[in-house]
Amino acid sequence: MQVLTRAARAEGPPVEPVRRWRIVLSMVLSLAGLGLSTYLTIAHFAGAQILECAGNGVVDCTKVTTSPQSYVFGIPVAILGLGYWVVMTALNSPWAWRAADRRIHLARLVLSVVGIGFVLYLVSAELLIIKAICLYCTGVHIVTFAQLLVMSTVPAMLGWGGDRSEAR
Repeated sequence: MQVLTRAARAEGPPVEPVRRWRIVLSMVLSLAGLGLSTYLTIAHFAGAQILECAGNGVVDCTKVTTSPQSYVFGIPVAILGLGYWVVMTALNSPWAWRAADRRIHLARLVLSVVGIGFVLYLVSAELLIIKAICLYCTGVHIVTFAQLLVMSTVPAMLGWGGDRSEAR
């Protein structure tokens, strides 16, 4: 627990720099997630019939985006996704990656983990309850997973996994 507390504090050892390709890739993934979630939000308000993958088979975006599972706590999942990707785009900007404030990097990691948890819920709802998948939603799910993989460097940036005697 002390390691987590130490990593979350603004003071402490300097945040380790990260390779440029991770910064660029995280920004590209964020913009892809933002684009897909923007399209899904527009489709939510304009009518799911504008989705390219509207159909009657296993791939049926209309069925997925109009199901009861497309709302969480009364909020459309499309809007939650859009909000998530707006925040992640800001946290994955080159300026945020260079920030000395450890809380920014911790927020990026925590949101990535929360995002993948939500993706697991949505995929299980698609497969087990709705019994249909949406290709645009699947695109967002893949981008979210890829984003989590890119975030694997954040714990090292925060000094986690280093000298364990210091954490005790």
